[in-house]
Amino acid sequence: MEEIIIRRYEASDEAAVVDLWSRAVKLAHPFIEGEGEGERARKLREIYLVAADNWVAETSGAAVGLLGLLGAEIGGLFVAPEAQGRGVGRALVEHAAALHGEVTLEVFEGNTRARRFYDLMGFIERGRRTDEETGHVLISMRRPAVRTTETVTAR
Repeated sequence: MEEIIIRRYEASDEAAVVDLWSRAVKLAHPFIEGEGEGERARKLREIYLVAADNWVAETSGAAVGLLGLLGAEIGGLFVAPEAQGRGVGRALVEHAAALHGEVTLEVFEGNTRARRFYDLMGFIERGRRTDEETGHVLISMRRPAVRTTETVTAR
């Protein structure tokens, strides 16, 4: 398994990150017209990559994942299609949890692959709403902070 490096997003990552985002969301959201391009791509570049706490996952020096945090909320988690199923998404979720403990997110009801992934990662559904922009249902989820039970023995 390739080593996954997680580092802060830099402005020089924009082209690679927008490309992987576009390919990932077109695959994940085929039910959203214009997904991964146009106005949605402009918002990613001009708003989300500027306002969020963004992290890039790299393997072999190439950007393969993007995590956008808004406080303890995962505002976006995207993995390049060719890197999916190789631990990149898991590493990014664990990074968010290491930074914030409990984390939350919203996922489209129609994104069944992501929903299975979040279930496996320990997220629990807490509500649903209709997304004003797309008209599709979003599921709100949270992953409680993981408590460690390590004990330190004094010698």
